[in-house]
Formats: sequence, C-alpha cells, structure tokens
Amino acid sequence: MRVAVLGGTGSFGVALARRLLEAGAEVVIGSRDAERARAAAAELGAEGATNADAARDADLVFLAVKADAALETAREHAEAIGETPLFSVAAELAFSKDGVRPTTDARSLAERIQDVVQGPVVAGLHSLAAASLGAEAPPEEDALVCGDDPAAKELALELAGRLVRGRAVDAGPLASARALEGMTAVIVNVNRRYKAHAGLRLSGLP
Repeated sequence: MRVAVLGGTGSFGVALARRLLEAGAEVVIGSRDAERARAAAAELGAEGATNADAARDADLVFLAVKADAALETAREHAEAIGETPLFSVAAELAFSKDGVRPTTDARSLAERIQDVVQGPVVAGLHSLAAASLGAEAPPEEDALVCGDDPAAKELALELAGRLVRGRAVDAGPLASARALEGMTAVIVNVNRRYKAHAGLRLSGLP
C-alpha cells in the first residue's frame, strides 16, 4: 500500500510515517518544501516530495498538518488528491489558562474537509499523541476511525490496526468525528494534569 503523509515533517507526521513504514507500507513524506521532505524521508528510509506530488500516486492520503492548516491544505491539493481516500487526524482545540477545549464549530474539521475534496474522508487517531506513536513500541491503545464510505473506512481501519497494540475500532459515520476530535481535548487535559501519556482503550469488545 502506498501512503502519502501530507505535513510529514512535523512531529506527528514523522512519528506516523515511521510507524507506517514499520507496518510495511510504502510511505511518501509530503511537505510544502520538497527538500525538507526529502531530508526527513532520508532519515526514515522513505520517499520525500511536495505535498501535491506525494498525494498524486497514493492509495491513501494522511492529512497530518496542524489543525489550523488542515482545511486550506486539503483545499489547495484537492486536485492532486482526486478521488483518493483522505485520512484526517487533526482536531481543532482552544487553549486557555484553565484547560483545553474543543472549538465551538458545529461541524468537525473532518466534515469541513469533506466539503473541499472529491474523494471520501475518514477521520481518526485523534487520541494518539506524537510521543506515543513515535515511541519504540506501538502504543497500548485502540485506534478509533469513522467515515461514511465503507471501502475507505475499511482501508483506514486495516492500516490503523497496524499502528497500535490495541484494536482498530469502527466508530461509525463521519459525523462521529465531532466526538473523536473533541476527545483530543479531554486526553490533552488528562495528560497535562497527571503528567502522563494516556490514551484510549475500549473495554467490552470481543
């Protein structure tokens, strides 16, 4: 499977790319700067390219840029992405002195990204921190994934299951991304309070 990681030179993107490579995927790291992408890719044993070039030949595109750039990046590269499934991992958060909150937008970032790209959008991995994903061993967490297109979601679940020691869990339609993105704020608050790297593990599943 050929996977593009747009924004692959950031902390989450690098951790994701490394884990994908260990899982046996063919990875192309994308960046606005092709040289920066190639430098990061060389350290991992991957390919590097501009975001647009990385997206063109992929079977699945991860949008791993920061939340404030996700929608614009998707819009800018919609033509290159085409009908390829897009995996949205970002969550918009509002930071304040008393904690982290989800933004008040009625629709998730993933749903708004679906408005600007042609292919199906799936969303997930929001509870996985870069530090946990980039650790020596896969995180002891479940990977929750949601989406409306069955084939795209199945592809995303199959790949997500290789990134963690827990399970890849189908969290329902893309509308569930509102809850999954909001859960990021909960996880950040918990980890700040307890100085931990907590994640999610669902109980009661077979």
